[in-house]
Amino acid sequence: MADGLVEAENGSRKVGTVRHNWVRDEAQALYDLPFADLTFRAQSIHRSRFDPNHVETASLLSIKTGGCPEDCGYCSQSAHYDTGLKATKLMAQADVVATAQRARDAGATRFCMAAAWRNPKDRDLDEVCGMVSAVKDLGMETCATLGMLTPPQAARLREAGLDFYNHNVDTSPEFYDHIITTRTLQDRIDTLSYVRDAGIKVCCGGIIGMGEDVDDRLGMLVLLANLPEHPESVPINLWNEVKGVPVNDTAERPDPIALARLVAVARIMMPKSVVRLSAGRQYMTDELQALCFLAGANSIFIGDVLLTTKNPQATRDANLLDRLGMRSRLNRAQA
Repeated sequence: MADGLVEAENGSRKVGTVRHNWVRDEAQALYDLPFADLTFRAQSIHRSRFDPNHVETASLLSIKTGGCPEDCGYCSQSAHYDTGLKATKLMAQADVVATAQRARDAGATRFCMAAAWRNPKDRDLDEVCGMVSAVKDLGMETCATLGMLTPPQAARLREAGLDFYNHNVDTSPEFYDHIITTRTLQDRIDTLSYVRDAGIKVCCGGIIGMGEDVDDRLGMLVLLANLPEHPESVPINLWNEVKGVPVNDTAERPDPIALARLVAVARIMMPKSVVRLSAGRQYMTDELQALCFLAGANSIFIGDVLLTTKNPQATRDANLLDRLGMRSRLNRAQA
């Protein structure tokens, strides 16, 4: 059936059955449902897999900023564009660990380390592995996003204690070449495969608002839902305004209801995945975030900055979750 529910022999429906054979027309049919019907189905599936009143909190740190050789048309860190961002060297491990400890004390349960590389050199990976192990010792889940990996590099990160690897597909296969030319979509999928084979969980989603249409957004979800294993985390990012990048010429902020619909479709198509409201939450009203939680989102990034862009303050997030009666470590940290 087009809603991700399959008929059992007795005619009843099994909620949240995991599928890997979605087609675009099915995703569109879900997206086009009356909003009340769509959110009801998404919330029903959400409740079958998750505590509907709990929100996962994660923190993200740029451990090496700028100077990236990729030409991603949305990115402030690309060396191809004059965005006013100064490239930095890899941070010292002690500074990364100190930042992770502050994030933990502020309510984060997962700490993600991001480096603006096409792919890490082995000597750099040595340092990152040390960071991963040290953050793991703080009792936090660890995540990294370092660009493309080889199978041996993925295995080294797993040995260091890495729990998650983030590597987004960004958009649909059809729209991909409009955004990036220096790395193919298959390059990204290959890295996801290497990460899986190493025993690391996958964090993979994309960005909306770059000039793509609804069909592209749904195509991105179909791509993710048809991977051999669904990503454990699916970040949905709103494009952040960045001066000097090509996406400025095509970007258009999505309609709020359209965003909530997309979250609901993601929840239905990937019932076991954590769906994260990621970059761009500073553009979202409290009411829109509440709608997205109702539609099945259950994770946010906390902290005033995400890599190089703004993020809502922790006090605002804690206040919103309190008003909604939702729980996270953020509430306790801000109490």
